[in-house]
Amino acid sequence: MNSLDLTTEIRVGHLCCGSGFGARGFRKANARVGSLKATFRNIGGIDIDAAGIRDFEQFAGCKGTVLDLMDLEQYRAFHAAEPPAGWREAMPADIHRAMGGERPHIWFVSAPCKGFSGLLSETASKAIKYQALNQLTLRAVWLALEAYKDDPVEFILFENVPRIANRGRPLLDKIQALLAAYGYATAETTHDCGELGGLAQSRKRFLLVGRHREKVPPFLYEPPKRPLRGVGEVLDKLPVPGGDPVHPMHRLPRLQWKTWVRLAFVEAGSDWRSLNKLAVENGHLADYLIVPDMRGGVLGVNKWGETAGTVAGRSLPTCGAYSVADPRAPAGAGEYGQYGVRPWGETSGAVINVKSPGQGCYAVADPRHGGPAKHSNEFRIIPFDGPARAVTSAHGTGQCVADPRASGSFEGGGKYRVTAFDEASGTVIAGSTTGQGAFAVADPRPAGFAGVRGSYQTQGHYGVTTWDEPSGAVPGFAKHDRGRWSVADPRLASIDGDAVSGLPAPDERLTCRIEALDGTWHRPFTTLELAALQSLFDPEEWSEFAMDGASDSAWRERIGNAVPSDAAQAIAGVMGRTLLLAWTGETFMLSADPIWVQPLTVALSVDVPELATVREAAE
Repeated sequence: MNSLDLTTEIRVGHLCCGSGFGARGFRKANARVGSLKATFRNIGGIDIDAAGIRDFEQFAGCKGTVLDLMDLEQYRAFHAAEPPAGWREAMPADIHRAMGGERPHIWFVSAPCKGFSGLLSETASKAIKYQALNQLTLRAVWLALEAYKDDPVEFILFENVPRIANRGRPLLDKIQALLAAYGYATAETTHDCGELGGLAQSRKRFLLVGRHREKVPPFLYEPPKRPLRGVGEVLDKLPVPGGDPVHPMHRLPRLQWKTWVRLAFVEAGSDWRSLNKLAVENGHLADYLIVPDMRGGVLGVNKWGETAGTVAGRSLPTCGAYSVADPRAPAGAGEYGQYGVRPWGETSGAVINVKSPGQGCYAVADPRHGGPAKHSNEFRIIPFDGPARAVTSAHGTGQCVADPRASGSFEGGGKYRVTAFDEASGTVIAGSTTGQGAFAVADPRPAGFAGVRGSYQTQGHYGVTTWDEPSGAVPGFAKHDRGRWSVADPRLASIDGDAVSGLPAPDERLTCRIEALDGTWHRPFTTLELAALQSLFDPEEWSEFAMDGASDSAWRERIGNAVPSDAAQAIAGVMGRTLLLAWTGETFMLSADPIWVQPLTVALSVDVPELATVREAAE
C-alpha cells in the first residue's frame, strides 16, 4: 500500500462460505482512520454446497468454488462410503485458485457447527459422522494457513456456535496451537450478532480471532453496541402474508387445523405451555366455542324494500346475503290460523262449525298446572328429607331419592374417587384400580405434552413472539413446532377463499387466519421474514431478494446457517480500522463511541496470557 493513498482496499477470503450473507456484510462495510479510508472486496469463497455457492456469487460479488475440504479418512467417516471416481483431497494450491490467485488480508471462516449445536444431543454429537465434520474444521484452517505461509494473512476470524467453547474444547485447543505455530496470537470471545448489527433477533455466537503478531501490532479502540429491535420494526416493512403470496418465499405454510387453533391460544411471548391453562373436557374446550368467521354477508337476509347485492354463481344462503324477508303470506297458508294457539289473556276468534286445531286458532296456552293426574311417581326424585309418594307395584319407572351421603361408605373405599394431591390415599388393596377405590390423584403439576413431547418443556415449541420484541437466533430449521417461530401480528389480513359452512377436520391442512384472544393473528414466520430478521436484504427492497432453488426447507437451512449481513458489516468495520492503524504505524486509538463488548477488542489487540503455554507448545 502506498502511504499517500487516501483510499485502500482490504481483501477478504471466505472458507465454508455458505450462501455468502456474511460476505455481503463485508462487501457493504468501510473503515476510516483520519483521512485514510478502506473499502472491502471479497476475492473468493469455498463451500461444498453447489446451491450455496450460486447464492454466494450473487451476494458476495465474486466467484465461488465448490470444493470438498475433507481428507480421505474424514470423507469415509462422514459418508460411510468411498468417494466417487475423480474425487481428490483439496490442497493449498486449490485454495490459491479459489481466491483467484490473490492473497486475502482477512480470512473469514464459518465452519459447519452441527456437531456443536445445542439441538444435537451429547451422545449424538460423539457419532463418527459428526466427529469427522468437526475435524473438517481443523483441516480447513490448516489449508488456509499453509496456502499463504510465505506471506501470512493479517487476520483469521473463526465463527461458530457458543457451545463449541465447551463441547469442542479439544478441537479449539488444536486450532489455537496450529495458529500459534504459524505466528498468530489468538483469543476467544462471544458476541451477540443482534447487538453488533442492530438486528431484531438475539443471536449469540462464538468468535476466535487470530492476529498475526508481526503484521498487526497490539492497539485498542472501542466500537459501539447497538440495541436489539422488535420484530415488528422489520416485518412491518414487508407485505402482510395472505392466500396468494406476493413473493415465492413469503408463503404461509399449510398447517393442520388443530395447529392453527393451538397457535391462536398460545399467549404472545409464551409457548405451548400456555395451553395448560385451558379447561378441556372430553377433548373439547370448556370455556370457548370456535365457530367459522362468516364474512361477506353469509346467511344474510335482505329487507323487502332494499336492493340486493350482486347475483353470483353460488347465490346460496351460506355464501352471502341471498335470503329475503318476504312479507307476503304463502298462498292458502295461515289464512285461518291453522294450529293456532291463543294466549291465556286474549280473546278467541269467532267460534265456527269447524273447530279442530287443524282448522283454525282453536288451542290455548293454559297457565294452570295441577300436576299430572296419572302416573305421578314416574321418574320422580324425592328429596332426602321429604316423604315418598305411595309405593306401587310399578317399580320400573317409579321413585328415586337424592342421597346426600358420600359414596365412600360403599364397599371398596370410594369407587372412582380422586384423592387430593396433599391428602393421604386409602389403603392399597389387590384390586387397586380407579373403579375399585380412591386410586386416582388430582395432580397439580402441568402435564403438558408428556412422554414423547417432554422435550417441549425447554425448547419453546409453538412459541409466539410479540410484535415489539426481538426474536431468538434464527436456526436452520425454524418451524412453528420447533421453537418460537410464530409472531403475534397485529395487522389483519384476509385470506382469500370460499366461505365455509363448518369447521375443518382437525388434521385438515390449510392456510387460514384465526384472531387470537389478544386480538392479533398468531401465525408462523414466513421464509422471507426469517431472512429479513437475519438482515439478509434491505426490507424496503424485499421484492428483489431471491435465493437459488425453490425449496423452502433448503432456503431455511441456508438462512439459519448464515452470518447476519449487518453483524458481518460491523465486524468488518472493526477489522478495517484495525488494519488501517497497523498499516499507518499507529499502536493505539480510543474512539468516542460507546463501550462495546470488550473481549472482542482485546482479541484484536493484545496477547492473552493464558494461551501462552499453548503457543509455546506449538512452537
